[in-house]
Amino acid sequence: MKVKALSRPSSSVVRSDPNDLRRTHRNLDPNSHPHARAREYARAVTAAKLDRMFAKPFLGELRGGHVDAVSCLAICRTHLCPAVSGGVDGTVRVWDLQNRRMVVNLEAHSRGVSGLAFGNEGGAFYSCGEEGTVKRWTAHPRQTSSGAGADDGGSDGDDDGWGKKLKARKRARPKSGEGGATSSPHGPHETYRLPPSRRSHHSAVAFHSLDHHWSHPQFATASSDASVRLWDPERSAPVATYDDLWGGDDTVTTVRYNPAEPDLLAHCTSDRGIGLHDTRASSALKKTVLSMKSNCLEWNPREPYAFVVGNEDHNAYAFDMRKLNRPTMMFKGHVGAVMDVAWSPTGTEFVAGSYDRTVRIFATRKEGGTSGHVGDGASGTSREVYHAKRMQRVFCVGYTPDDKYILSGSDDTNLRLWKARASE
Repeated sequence: MKVKALSRPSSSVVRSDPNDLRRTHRNLDPNSHPHARAREYARAVTAAKLDRMFAKPFLGELRGGHVDAVSCLAICRTHLCPAVSGGVDGTVRVWDLQNRRMVVNLEAHSRGVSGLAFGNEGGAFYSCGEEGTVKRWTAHPRQTSSGAGADDGGSDGDDDGWGKKLKARKRARPKSGEGGATSSPHGPHETYRLPPSRRSHHSAVAFHSLDHHWSHPQFATASSDASVRLWDPERSAPVATYDDLWGGDDTVTTVRYNPAEPDLLAHCTSDRGIGLHDTRASSALKKTVLSMKSNCLEWNPREPYAFVVGNEDHNAYAFDMRKLNRPTMMFKGHVGAVMDVAWSPTGTEFVAGSYDRTVRIFATRKEGGTSGHVGDGASGTSREVYHAKRMQRVFCVGYTPDDKYILSGSDDTNLRLWKARASE
């Protein structure tokens, strides 16, 4: 039997230099490749789904969580590291996001914490409780421990020192004292209450929301006596009270300062209303009433004429403050009440947390559009849906200032850290 061996010269398969390009021979006869279209379609689908294939959005939970449901959350607008959360048990916890662990646990209020907000300088933050008090705290006790005019080292956004001084801060945990006093270096440094005349009608007026001004040393509170109050941190009593917003006695549930107009406030009330108020005037400006109550409201940080509200009817609505008669966009997808919303620092999307135990991210604009006017073909559905096996009802959400991460607090006492873009 005669056997012929195949032999090829090395010059036919090995390039002599990188510029030696060899022609590839392909058989383009369709009869020889009956499944070419099917293979190309499968490759195109796989390429389009690469983001989904590599998506791992959940990064982990913050160690040392609350012992009760997480009711509110605040992330500093100017620094990456400080974040604080409040629980139904009345505690406030300061978090080191870089190391995903708790810095200190503060016994802040005798009842649930209903609102948190950072000041403009990034070091101080405020908390309000359902027992009727507002307290001022410090996230960086090393900056203010030596009194007024202390060195502000470390407040430039550098996260060094947070991980290094965790043990030292844990040794300075708060000690409960009479009337809720504490010896913690974090505070409280000031406690704000309503005058006795205001508290004579009820045993205590509950605060439901708190927001700090974007540029001035001033903060606003929303309370159960249908009032919005403005406070100066240097005074123990409110500087202005608006208790007849719309001629009703409905509880004000949310209040938010406009990022651009220093005298403009937006608020939600329990009568299903959304209103605007100018602090220079004695009366409200505009109001619209939805079919169900709105639980939250947030202004767009980049387009301050637009805001979004989360509603009990499982939807979120985008509004233009110049035309409150109808929403500019409705965002669907949740199957439970939307409890909280938070804008990304870029103003192009927002995250919503719901009673249906999911976190959804909604894009509010197309290429070349705006948040207030998304144009034809814009979708009101979410681009991402985040959930975990043990995650319960989500009460609060927030974006980090670098637009890379999302925090969510839920009824299962945990704070979870997610990627803003799941495949990155």
